[in-house]
Amino acid sequence: MQGEDFEVDGRAAGARLDAFLSERLGLSRAETRRLLARGVVSVDGRARDAGAKGERLLLGARVHVAPFTPRADQCILPAPDLALTVLAEGADWLALDKPAGMPVHPYREDERDTAAGYAVHLHPEMQGVGEGGLRSGVVHRLDVDTSGVLLLATQDAAWRRLRRAFRRHKIAKRYRAIALGDLEDSGRVELNLRVAQHRPARVAVTKPGSAGADRDVRPTRLVWRVVERLRGGCLVEVDMETGFLHQVRVTLAHLGAPLAGDRVYGPAPEADPSGAARHMLHAASLEFEEVRVESPDPPDFRAALERLRG
Repeated sequence: MQGEDFEVDGRAAGARLDAFLSERLGLSRAETRRLLARGVVSVDGRARDAGAKGERLLLGARVHVAPFTPRADQCILPAPDLALTVLAEGADWLALDKPAGMPVHPYREDERDTAAGYAVHLHPEMQGVGEGGLRSGVVHRLDVDTSGVLLLATQDAAWRRLRRAFRRHKIAKRYRAIALGDLEDSGRVELNLRVAQHRPARVAVTKPGSAGADRDVRPTRLVWRVVERLRGGCLVEVDMETGFLHQVRVTLAHLGAPLAGDRVYGPAPEADPSGAARHMLHAASLEFEEVRVESPDPPDFRAALERLRG
């Protein structure tokens, strides 16, 4: 990653260091903490580590992020045998059609069958881009069992531009979902969400004043519209105004219409008429500037639809 220099203006004065870096670099809070831990951030010439994540920045302070590269032993193994579909490609980015069941990137150095592994096979120069290491080139993430459009960058400048667009909610993301239960024809919902459990991940809706309501809570927003009424459910299109772990799944479940096949937030298999083996959520399209990508419904999604049309 190339170096960056910023001056704290009036709008950013008083912001936490991790929040400032998150906004300016297009990173998540977790990513900025990893960046601080690497020792590449300084404020007014003084090095800052992960313990300084909550430091409040003064007006006029100069924040420097030094260039860094991933550790040599943290490389994505190429996966030439996967043969994923490239939906679209630019000079410094590509969009893959990620199938359900495939991780976006490896979590261990010996993992090979990942979407990022296939992208590295096509573009070896992607190694070290962005966060580097096992997350090289990854602009955003999809759940393992979510299918559809996945955007990756092959150059640092593109990664920073696209990550910043995601963080500022400039990228139009549309999902298609099969929901069980009834929804109004359309609506917009705002919820405060937080990660309630790790490994396996589980996200909870948090109400103001409830226990833990002030810990790592993320305000989220999405818009939905019903495309088709089904037997015991509906086909829904969802436009994401924010992005958060399990956001669509948790929000629709909160509205009384969990996703078909969702065994975390939805019904048990015997109470699910769709016969879906995974949650029915598909990243159907993504648009930002020259990036305009669409992914068709995968076979298992179409099969679940047909079962609920009967």
